[in-house]
Amino acid sequence: MKNLNKINWGKIKLDDACSFVRGVVFSTKDEVDSGGKPILRSHNVDFENNKVSLHNLKFVSNSVKVKAAQKLMKDDILISVANSKEQTGKVGFSYSDTDAYAGGFMAILKPKSEAIIPFYLFVNLLSPKSKNFIEGGTQGTTNIFNITFERIKDLEIPLPPLEEQQRIADLFQSIEQSIAQAEAQEENLLNLKNQLLRDLFGEKQQLSSYLKANDFEKVKFEKLAHNISERVEPKETSLTTYVGLEHLESDDLVIRRKGKPEDVIGTKLKIYKGDIIFGKRRAYLRKVAVSDFDGIASAHSMILRANEQNIEKDFLPYFMQSDEFMSRAVQISEGSLSPTIKWKVLAKQEFNIPKKEKQKSLAELFKQFDTTREEIKRQTVTLKMLKQKLLNEILG
Repeated sequence: MKNLNKINWGKIKLDDACSFVRGVVFSTKDEVDSGGKPILRSHNVDFENNKVSLHNLKFVSNSVKVKAAQKLMKDDILISVANSKEQTGKVGFSYSDTDAYAGGFMAILKPKSEAIIPFYLFVNLLSPKSKNFIEGGTQGTTNIFNITFERIKDLEIPLPPLEEQQRIADLFQSIEQSIAQAEAQEENLLNLKNQLLRDLFGEKQQLSSYLKANDFEKVKFEKLAHNISERVEPKETSLTTYVGLEHLESDDLVIRRKGKPEDVIGTKLKIYKGDIIFGKRRAYLRKVAVSDFDGIASAHSMILRANEQNIEKDFLPYFMQSDEFMSRAVQISEGSLSPTIKWKVLAKQEFNIPKKEKQKSLAELFKQFDTTREEIKRQTVTLKMLKQKLLNEILG
């Protein structure tokens, strides 16, 4: 960032830059289903994007005593003060006034606007220097770590003149807005793709003027896919990649995270490039992905390969992403704590799918959605890398 004269910058301690407000203390007997006071917990902070979410709030009885300062308002910074080691000390910025109060494992930093621009303070708390300082102030056991304001109040924040603070804040806000816009575009594309899948495989069974009801046929799933059950012992394989259900994302055909065979025990399943990995355990999580490598997979997955006599290879994974397939998968799952699908049951399920001569063009259509989403994902990653680079250069 040009024209920043750091030589003239001062410093301010966190204690002088903001006030610290502990969250509301309550017990489980104070909790109510709805109609009480809304409470913010650690999951209400999106730790990846450092934003506050008001979804899935906890509610407590109106008899619980609260202070006005414990309510999250515009320009406040919500901080996790007791959680896992990775999450303790993480922060989220409030862009507007809310009716929610910080919970017992949370706290609020209220910037003193006469001393520092609120968003500038927030950005500083994301810098490597500040993160390391706050991390050094955490204490705890194996599972729970905590932090007090006393341990971090001496954190020194670089203090440019207010005009330069505002310029820096504006820069990072513009990056945040660009990231948010890209993520919204990606979500909109996913929603549109899912809507087209619902139209295609739901009651409508059509896609504009291209497909009508007579373009469909009823087929058992065993005619569409082969169940591949080749077993592998992780300690005995020369393969280098392991994929567990924890590595798969809902509604995403791309495998973005991987493990290693030496990290797991027990018999696993062999996967070949092009095979479909389907999470047969807890099917409601909607985990289906196409492998782009040879490797091994969790025994809680089902390895499927398209029967290309009856279905286009590229079309099968999109059909499996549809609500029609996923709803049926949930219905036929067995067990209460960890419902699982048996191949013999899935194989006999009948589905209405487009005839094979229509499938190739449909697969190309859905592939265009995924290709565009991948391009937007890359843009988002680039923006986040730029943000981190600027944090290091300006505030590191």
